[in-house]
Amino acid sequence: MSRTVTSIREGLLKKEFSAVEIAREALAFAERENPKTNAYLMLSPERALEAAARVDAKIAAGEDPGRLAGTPVAVKDVILTKGLRTTCASKMLEKFVPPYDATAIERLEAAGGVIIGKTNCDEFAMGSSNENSAFGAVRNPVALDRVPGGSSGGSAAVVAQDTAVVSLGSDTGGSIRQPASFCGVVGVTPTYGRVSRYGLVAFASSLDHIGPFARNVRDAATLLEAIAGRDPMDSTSADAPVPDYAAGLTGDVRGMKIGVPSEYMKHATGETADLVGKGIERLKQLGCEVSEISLPATDYAVAAYYVICTAEASSNLARYDGVRYSYRSPDAKTLNDMYTLSRGEGFGAEVKRRIMLGTYVLSHGYYDAYYLKAQKVRALITRDFTRAFAGVDAIVAPVSPFPAFKIGEKMSDPMEMYLSDIYTITGSLAGIPCMSVPCGNTQDGLPVGMQILCNHFEEQKMFRLADAFERAGS
Repeated sequence: MSRTVTSIREGLLKKEFSAVEIAREALAFAERENPKTNAYLMLSPERALEAAARVDAKIAAGEDPGRLAGTPVAVKDVILTKGLRTTCASKMLEKFVPPYDATAIERLEAAGGVIIGKTNCDEFAMGSSNENSAFGAVRNPVALDRVPGGSSGGSAAVVAQDTAVVSLGSDTGGSIRQPASFCGVVGVTPTYGRVSRYGLVAFASSLDHIGPFARNVRDAATLLEAIAGRDPMDSTSADAPVPDYAAGLTGDVRGMKIGVPSEYMKHATGETADLVGKGIERLKQLGCEVSEISLPATDYAVAAYYVICTAEASSNLARYDGVRYSYRSPDAKTLNDMYTLSRGEGFGAEVKRRIMLGTYVLSHGYYDAYYLKAQKVRALITRDFTRAFAGVDAIVAPVSPFPAFKIGEKMSDPMEMYLSDIYTITGSLAGIPCMSVPCGNTQDGLPVGMQILCNHFEEQKMFRLADAFERAGS
């Protein structure tokens, strides 16, 4: 496909092709290529062709077809789509068909986006490798023996594989940025509250974000602008103006002050550290002022994150009890059987692990020792960023300590898997906007991403820096 949001819109307005033609081409290509990666759980030809026909009708009537006109979009299968199954890659919701659309979906289609399918992910968005799906692991299109990252691995993979122009994922502790880094695409975690969570199946409510994947910064900025903004259906969505992100992509970043946290770089080694270091040098060549900064609470981030996210997961997943819309065990004979067997059979191992951890840290006698203390650490991490942004415009760091690892390599050691999020968790805990932008490949051809973090609601500044970096490397 190799098209962009801009080129599709321009081609449609020039009558070079129709949105229906683009949708059919995208669907056929996705169906042909998906067996290689297992990135899509399902395609949605009827919905896609109906949306494309609406775009063509608007153009024929001389109306504005929207900023995403005719763009094939894939959606992570934790975001509700009316009439189209939303499984969260879990047996628990294998047959669930939502009765309404998430706000992000409504806005995406209102802007002319064409949803061609739902993407595979770690079950209930819990994982860092996309190996926890009840419907099989996703393979990285760059190297099929390696993971695409998680939990939004499917959404990253379809963009890297070129079976979608852009996609939506969700990020709780790095689940957009890490897959973007592993697959060599752009991934954006917006400020908490910038995009409505209404219709996003909850994992950890105080940490969950919806954000875009794209092959370039401009497309990611365009998609975010389309779905962002206040939503009365989500009390945590922010009543903050959404700027024209694309208008700020000037390529000029001279004089921007960039901070490089010493706590991040001391753990980065090998080719990842070298490539990020070269990326920092590129920013210097663009006229940025680079200095070392300190974020002292970073060392406590992983522990704090996994206490908070498991506690919230334990609470959120209590609703899947076999009574209502979720899986019910056919072997249940009593009420207690229905609860225990349905949850035991419906949830996978990683989800059960997190429910048990979360229930433990919230239990009587342990709440203060674990959950409350973790929230205090979260406040310290947020304070670190607030102090840092008083002196710098943006922070640059690695996304992951390593490139994509082989499928099965870390599944036997949950702690090793959890540490793969060490660089992304801090931004999630602070609720600031962060993104991954490709900064080169290892000698084995594996992509490495560089992370850019900015202060709350400063996505425009983040995009400007990323766009200039992208242009200088192209």
